[in-house]
Parts: sequence; C-alpha cells; structure tokens
Amino acid sequence: MHTHFCALLMTRDQPQHAFFHGQGETGIGKSTLIDTLFNTNFEDCESSHFYPHVKLKAQTYELQESNVRLKLTIVNTVGFGDQINKEESYQPIVDYIDAQFEAYLQEELKIKRSLFNYHDSRIHVCLYFISPTGHSLKTLDLLTMKNLDSKVNIIPVIAKADAISKTELQKFKIKLMSELVSNGVQIYQFPTDDDTIAKVNTAMNGHLPFAVVGSMDEVKVGSKMVKARQYPWGIVQVENENHCDFVKLREMLICTNMEDLREQTHSRHYELYRRCKLEEMGFTDVGPGNKPVSLQETYEAKRHELHGERQRKEEEMKQMFVQRVKEKEAILKEAEKELQAKFEHLKRVHQEERMKLEEKRRFLEEEIIAFSKRKATSEIYQNQSFVASGGNLKKDKDRKNSNFM
Repeated sequence: MHTHFCALLMTRDQPQHAFFHGQGETGIGKSTLIDTLFNTNFEDCESSHFYPHVKLKAQTYELQESNVRLKLTIVNTVGFGDQINKEESYQPIVDYIDAQFEAYLQEELKIKRSLFNYHDSRIHVCLYFISPTGHSLKTLDLLTMKNLDSKVNIIPVIAKADAISKTELQKFKIKLMSELVSNGVQIYQFPTDDDTIAKVNTAMNGHLPFAVVGSMDEVKVGSKMVKARQYPWGIVQVENENHCDFVKLREMLICTNMEDLREQTHSRHYELYRRCKLEEMGFTDVGPGNKPVSLQETYEAKRHELHGERQRKEEEMKQMFVQRVKEKEAILKEAEKELQAKFEHLKRVHQEERMKLEEKRRFLEEEIIAFSKRKATSEIYQNQSFVASGGNLKKDKDRKNSNFM
C-alpha cells in the first residue's frame, strides 16, 4: 500500500514562552511534534523570527512501516506572524494551497491524463498550533483559520500543553472552541457516519482542540523507556493520555481518519475550487431553461464571448489611441503657439535692444565728433599762445642787449 499525505503546519511562534524550554528557544514545538508523530527525526533547520515575509517550506519524505509505505509532505509556514505588520500574513498560505489545486486541475483537464502517477501536492490537513496562553485567540489566528477553512481540513492543536495546569487547559479548550464557533470558523470534524468508528470519533470531536506535548527523548519510567519530557518537578509522558492528547491526535490523524482527510480534500475543498474556477472560465452544467449544455456548446459560447470581448477592447483601444493622438496634437499646437508667441516677444525685445544700441552708437559718434572739434580748437589756441609768447621773449632779449651796450 502506498499513500501520499500532505500536511501543513501553522503556528504563530511566541518568543515570550522561551523561558519554559530554556533561553533562546524560538519555536513552539511543531517540528518536535511531527518527529514524535511519525517516530522519525526529520531534518529541519531552526527558523528565525526576522523574515520580512511569510515563506512556505515544503519537504517530502518516504516513510515505511511493515508493508505500508507513506509519502509524507510537510509544509512549514516560516515567519508566519513575525512581521510588525501582520495584515494578510495568511495570503501567501492561501495562494500556496490554491496553487496546488490549480496544478491538479490542469492535470485533470489534459487530454491525456496521468492522475494515477501524479504527485498530488494538495494539502490534506492543516495542524494549526496554538500557544498555551490560557487566554483567547489572536485576531490573526481567527482571520487565518477563517480564510483557510474552505480550502483545507483544519485541526487546531494546543502546543506545549504541559505549560499550564489541567484545570486551566480545560477552560482554555472550551474558550477556544467557543471563539471558533462564534466567529464561524469551520474546523475538521472526525466523521461519525461509519458505525465502526462513529463512537470513537464522536468522543474525539469532544476533545478538540488536542492538547499535545512532543518529545523524542526517552526516559525510564519503572521498567520501561518512554518518550517524555523531564523536569525538576516530574516527568510528562508523551504517550500517556492522562498527561496530554498526543495519542488521540496520532490515532485520529494517522490511523483512523487519514483516508477521510484525503477524501474531504478532494470532494469538498478541491471540488469547491474546481467549480469556482470553471464557472469563472464560463463553463456551466445547464443553460437557459435548465437545459443541459454540452462542453462544445460552452466552448463555442465562450469563444464567441471572448471574440466579442476582444473586438470591443480593440475598438476601445483604437478610440483611446485616436483620442490620445488628438490630445497630443492639441498639446503640440498649444505648445507651438506658445513658442511662436515667445519668438515674437524675443524678436521685439531684440529689435528694441538694437534700436537702443544704434541710438547709443550715434550718440557716441556725436560725442567723438564734438570731442574732436574741441580738441582741434584747443590745439589752435595753444599754438597761438606759444607763438605770442615766443615774440615777447625776443623783444625782451633785444632790449636787454641794447641796455648793456
């Protein structure tokens, strides 16, 4: 027997609980719980709290016990709830689940399908880890589960259930279920239509959400070695139903209801996605008057609709192009007018400047002519004065000579 099972681990890691398991612990115990569930040490690196966005990390493992082979895919939501702005932190998870549905739908729509050998990556169960705060659910938890409940089977689990007392734990369970119901969140209910498991599943539904403890450490209790967590005050046995609900979760998840989880994924969640997707594409089972519609008729109608839509969009684009060309032409004309006005203004300014320069040139020429006239006159006066002064000097010399003799 070979079964493929895909699990999505959802958690909002709470660093304030780090003290319980020693300083530096950042996780809520999801990896440890998965290791304990399948009794295998899966390789998983410790996640940081500083991722800017939510990332989904998928890892597939081949497990075998006796003659039963199980292909297990674990999808971890790394960084979920760690961002300062937590709005729509769930959207990458919704997109991932839809992407797996879309891949399966595309395989289904092929002419030559190969679903028998197809690697089904659809998510069959979401283990939503809730911190053992003893208080109410966070808004992000409610929003995330509300957006996922139509796409995946959600099983809420209270992690590290040994962090609070049994009385507080029971009150916490009741409060969580009340909040889920009042907010319309649909979690997975174990089926009760099969008489062979109806009684057990009814009882298990009453234990939701499961309060679990995970550990791969073995401690000697009496004469047996058991998986447990050892504290100074005592030992918490993982597989002791008086200590936690680990055994209930393992039995319900792996042994009793794995096939129902797979069936619910296909018949409920995938079919809802498939129907919505095909309706978006224009496919329908009946036409006007509730008459059956063949695939060919639907195809032709859709082709005609798309052809008309394409023509309409082409016409809109043409009109838009013409309108934009007209707008551009109007803008260019306006710009041309502005440039022409600026050119005329600059031309007038240039002419005015030329006239002013010409006037200054004429004024300077007149000044030069006047200056030349004044200079010539001044030179004539200077020559006359020089000649006159020379004659006077000669007369004085002659007079002196005559007196001497």
